[in-house]
Amino acid sequence: MSAAAPIAPVDEQADSGRTLGRRGRRRSAPGGNLRRPGFIIYGCLAAVVLGGLFPLWWSVLIGSHHATILSQTSFPLWPGGNFFTNAATVMDTVPFWRATVNSIIVSTSTALSVVFFSTLAGYAFAKLRFRGSGPLLVFVIATMAVPTQLGVVPLYQVMAKLGWTGELTAVIVPALVTAFGVFWMTQYLRQAIPDELIEAATVDGCNMIRTFYHVCLPAARPAAAMLFLFTFVMNWTNFFWPFIVLGPQNPTLPVALQQLQAAHFVDYSLVLTGATLATVPLLILFVFTGRQLVSGIMQGAVKA
Repeated sequence: MSAAAPIAPVDEQADSGRTLGRRGRRRSAPGGNLRRPGFIIYGCLAAVVLGGLFPLWWSVLIGSHHATILSQTSFPLWPGGNFFTNAATVMDTVPFWRATVNSIIVSTSTALSVVFFSTLAGYAFAKLRFRGSGPLLVFVIATMAVPTQLGVVPLYQVMAKLGWTGELTAVIVPALVTAFGVFWMTQYLRQAIPDELIEAATVDGCNMIRTFYHVCLPAARPAAAMLFLFTFVMNWTNFFWPFIVLGPQNPTLPVALQQLQAAHFVDYSLVLTGATLATVPLLILFVFTGRQLVSGIMQGAVKA
C-alpha cells in the first residue's frame, strides 16, 4: 500500500482557494459576466448625456441674455440675469398661460385615450381569436406608412363641417387612438401574458371584461407607462395640426410661441426663453414619473 498524501495546512488550503477564485474570476471576465464597464463606455455615455443636454443649456444661456449676444464674437459660458425679464416679456407678448392649459388638456386627454384604446385593441389582437384578426392588424400597421400631410385637407374639411375649427376638440378627437399604440401594445401583450393565465381566469368564472381588468391591465403597466409618456411628449410638442386648425385665438403652447417669430425682427432670446419655459413641464413630468417608469419596466423584465 502506498503512503497517504500529506494533508496541506489550513493556511495553504485557503491560499489555494483564493488563487483558484482569482483564476476563476479571470477566466469568467472575458465572458462579460463579471467585467465592469471601462472608461470607454463611461465616456460614450457622458458624451450622449452632454449632447442631449446641450440644446437645453443653449436655450437657457441665450434666453438669459439680451438679443445682442448673438452678434458678439465670443459667447459667455454661464447664464446671465435677464431670464426672468425675458420670461415676463414672453408671457405678456403671447397668451402663454392659456396655451399652457390647452397643451396640458390636449396632451393628457390624448395620452390617456391612446393608452386605453391601444391596450384594448392590443389585447384583442394578441390574445383573442377572431376571423380576420391578422389582415386587420396588417391594415392598422400599414396606416403608419401614410404621411400625415395627405390627410390634412379632408380632415380639416370634416372639422369645419362639424364646427370644431378653433376648438381643442379638433386636436383631441383625431388623436384618440394611434396605429403605433395598437402595434406597441399588441407586441408587448403577446409576450407578457401567457395563454394559460387567461384560461385560468376563464375557468375561475371571469368574463372578458374582468379578465382584461384583472389580468391584462396589471401586465400591461410597463408598456402603458412608456406609451403614455411617448404620446404626451408627442402631443405636447405637436405644432403642425394645431397651427392649422386652432389659430392664434385658442392656441396650444407651440402655436403660441410661434407668434414670437411673426415680426420682421426676431428676438431669439425671447424665442429660446419661451422654448425653455415650454420644456419645464416635461422635465417635471419625467422627474415625478421616472422612478415609477423604471420600476415598472424592471418589474415587467423580471416577470418575462
